[in-house]
Amino acid sequence: MPKKLQVQLFLLDNLIWVIIAGFFLLNVVITPKFATYDNLVNIFYHSAIMSMLVLAQGLVMIIGLLDLSIESILAFAPGIALLLATKWLPGSIDPITCIFITLAVGALVGLFNGVFIAKIGVNPFLQSLSMLIMLRGVVLFLVPFSIFPLAKVYTYAGQARMVGNIPVAIPIVLIIFIIFHFILQHTTFGRYFVATGGNARASFVSGINTSKMVIWAFVISGILAAVAGLLAAGRQGSISNSMGDGMVMLSFAGAILGGASLDGGKGTPLGMLGGALLLGMISNSLNLLGVNVSLVYATQGALIFLAIIIDRVREKVRNHLLHQEQVKKMLRHEQQETNQLAIG
Repeated sequence: MPKKLQVQLFLLDNLIWVIIAGFFLLNVVITPKFATYDNLVNIFYHSAIMSMLVLAQGLVMIIGLLDLSIESILAFAPGIALLLATKWLPGSIDPITCIFITLAVGALVGLFNGVFIAKIGVNPFLQSLSMLIMLRGVVLFLVPFSIFPLAKVYTYAGQARMVGNIPVAIPIVLIIFIIFHFILQHTTFGRYFVATGGNARASFVSGINTSKMVIWAFVISGILAAVAGLLAAGRQGSISNSMGDGMVMLSFAGAILGGASLDGGKGTPLGMLGGALLLGMISNSLNLLGVNVSLVYATQGALIFLAIIIDRVREKVRNHLLHQEQVKKMLRHEQQETNQLAIG
């Protein structure tokens, strides 16, 4: 592949970082206090919860599917864990065990989604939509009022700060993204995972257990949504039935902006981190500029639309570049054959 084409495809795949750089420079000029140390830390901190949901959604999109249930898992997983610790089995569950229960609940919901989609053949959109509604209803019923106070161990990830007044949530999120980036880029599991999303039929024929990959995608998505729940609970110091409400569509936008595709088989965790940061930067910029809350909500809707357009345009440009290279190869091959015939 020619160097020029490699560079073009690289920029196309990492378009989010070009957008982030441009948006950052724009706000340095027009938005007061945007580039200050405290505000930049604030952007990273307030992007932490959305980052986990973007990664969860993005990984499922890589496999070629969607998971609408993650915003409800965000509230359901910590809600069940805290109800066990404070109401159903009071005094018998310590805070650290409570954290593991939160992650386990998220994994079980993901497993439930994955099995019904991969093994029974339920439409993934309808399956995850039904879980979105069902889990939110259960949370509203079981947690009519906020659960507080929470143990410091349970809120540590969302509240604690380290040297430089940096929230612990930031390095936690960065480590999680780096781990998943390594898994997808440098492990056999990661290659099978991406291949399943790129072409499930061909992957199955080549010996990959595609059903297992789909189930794993939803289990991981559930765990990441539960991590987002831990961060949200820690940040506000309580469990409320409204946590995560309305975040699923923005996670979808962030994943696409970060390089994931509606067609599956594309995207990287680090790109998805960029998508989440861009969402956080836009929200932060609008707040600093004093934009009306209703317009902020409208902007979020516009971002979802923009993400869909970017996905389609990016795919068309990619196909165009690859088609051009294929045509050039054919022409070169024909020219070589013509020259050989002339010499002969």
